[in-house]
Amino acid sequence: MKRISRRRWAALATGVVVLLAVVLSISVMSLGASGPGRPGAGGSGAPSASPSATVSGSRTAVPPASVPAAGTAPVAGTTAPGQPPSSAPVSAQLAAAQQRLATMTPEQKVGQVLMVSSPVTGPDAAALTALTSYHVGNVFLKGRGYDGTAAVAGVVASLKAQVSAQSTAGVSQFIATDQEGGMVQIMNGPGFSAMPAAIDQGALDPVQLRADARLWGSQLAGAGINVNFAPVLDTVPSAGFAPANAPIGHFGRQYGFTPEAVSAHGTAFANGMADGGVAAVAKHFPGLGRVTANTDTSSGVVDGTTVRNDPFIAPFRDAVRAGVRWMMISNADYPAIDPARMAPFSSVIMDGMVRGDLGFSGIIVSDDICDAVQLSPVAPRDRGAGFIAAGGTMALCTNQTILPQLYHGMLDRQTADPAFAAMVDAAALKVLEVKAESGLLPR
Repeated sequence: MKRISRRRWAALATGVVVLLAVVLSISVMSLGASGPGRPGAGGSGAPSASPSATVSGSRTAVPPASVPAAGTAPVAGTTAPGQPPSSAPVSAQLAAAQQRLATMTPEQKVGQVLMVSSPVTGPDAAALTALTSYHVGNVFLKGRGYDGTAAVAGVVASLKAQVSAQSTAGVSQFIATDQEGGMVQIMNGPGFSAMPAAIDQGALDPVQLRADARLWGSQLAGAGINVNFAPVLDTVPSAGFAPANAPIGHFGRQYGFTPEAVSAHGTAFANGMADGGVAAVAKHFPGLGRVTANTDTSSGVVDGTTVRNDPFIAPFRDAVRAGVRWMMISNADYPAIDPARMAPFSSVIMDGMVRGDLGFSGIIVSDDICDAVQLSPVAPRDRGAGFIAAGGTMALCTNQTILPQLYHGMLDRQTADPAFAAMVDAAALKVLEVKAESGLLPR
């Protein structure tokens, strides 16, 4: 038998090790490819080459017919809404979401990526039509209610009772509200604490604020609410500028005047909400603290200062790291980030920044895209489709009478454009995925 040299033995051993490593790598890759949404789908964030349309000299920010689908990263499971779940249940949750999506009609898929408003005092005819005839799977309770938790619980029960399983393929609803505190508190009365404004919450120790937010969240959860459109993570640059900052500082909706203060207290609030059983929504990315007009009531609202890697984005990044599963997009215009499109129609902002830069894998929800004066140059039927095409997950409409225009615009584009239909599928899967995490997807 020919003797093998030490050098040859070493070479053979090295080859065996390399071969084993390759086999192991292939096995891991095969496991990782078993479900949709691997990290990295967020894209480069480069602006689309397709020109934006112009109306009366202003950019309408209508997105191109084909933009990369929103990146979806594997989610980790959770036992409390709004917190990142543990790794063990991920495959089961994804599988459940995929199975439910496969049973849905195109109409039901569109309905899952819409959220319609309904009065907090009880649904009106337009809201019920949206939830039944248009298959809308998510509700925002708006207005002001003063009758306490029992009354709200009755409204939520009524909403659930009047929406048939056939309308939403048996999927439960996200029921959201706006409970920031101060001048922005939709639900009041017996069982609901009078919450201080965010600027006053910012004076609390973050540990105390988290404990307070847990109480406030438990009150919402007790009334059937599972999503709260708070905290506001916009940074107003100074106390002197606050009165001129129409949407945030003027109402004391900010936690402070530095990204650090906003981050510490906003994250404490979000964690407290999750502790209480309610998903928090970080808003309004990439920030409204530097504008002087309100997108709800004005057009041409522009933040010409904020850039892609701006320090004021830090609170949103910290919220993602803390496990927030919802993020709301501002309706303003950010030409230093995307010179072609307003935020709700910008793949640079949603795909490039939220998915890519921040690594966010949850639900990207719009601010109201029905009544917002900022979006008046864009036809309502194009707004929902434009938001989803640019990488959004769920379009919020706080005017239930306009909702049918969004629905038909999305359904028509879904039928005509296979690429857009795939984006609707991806967005609906993400909604179902987060619903599975939150216990809203019946097995």
